[in-house]
Amino acid sequence: MKFTNWKLEKIENILAEEFFNLIDRNRNHIGKTFPVTVSNCIDLEKTAKFITNNIQIEKQKTGYYFYIRNLEINDLIGYICIKKIDFNISKCELAYFIDKDFEGKGIISKAVLDVITICFKELFMNKIFICTSKINFGSQRIALKQGFIQEGILREEFKSNEGILEDIIYFGLLKSDYIKDEK
Repeated sequence: MKFTNWKLEKIENILAEEFFNLIDRNRNHIGKTFPVTVSNCIDLEKTAKFITNNIQIEKQKTGYYFYIRNLEINDLIGYICIKKIDFNISKCELAYFIDKDFEGKGIISKAVLDVITICFKELFMNKIFICTSKINFGSQRIALKQGFIQEGILREEFKSNEGILEDIIYFGLLKSDYIKDEK
């Protein structure tokens, strides 16, 4: 069942407490795939610093942060960031998650599509990539659904929350592919 009563919000509209609550509700759900975010949001004080740091990153135009808000309960239910921006070759990475209680409702897929549009039309990127763990099948499905191509497996590229180096699957989407799909 699709859930349509949500919107994307920018970082300046987010309170540390509501982001902490989103992370805290999903700590086990996202711990393996978002270890840096989880470790930077272990309490309200660290979460506030994390948000403040991300605001600075946005001001420097080296990353952008979007939050998915459920309008029915006025609560955050997801997060998408644009990171590893390389303006020299016009590419960036997307990372995202949705609250475990809102998986399978089409929200994150549509939100990722909205952020892809921002990457290509406002940031003028030529390529967007998504890196997923080998076991994150939901994220892999979203990448493929949005037209990303699996370009390979990067060996021992990601450090888990246990400190173990793991392989990741690398997906890429070129602007030329996006333009073809848009027509």
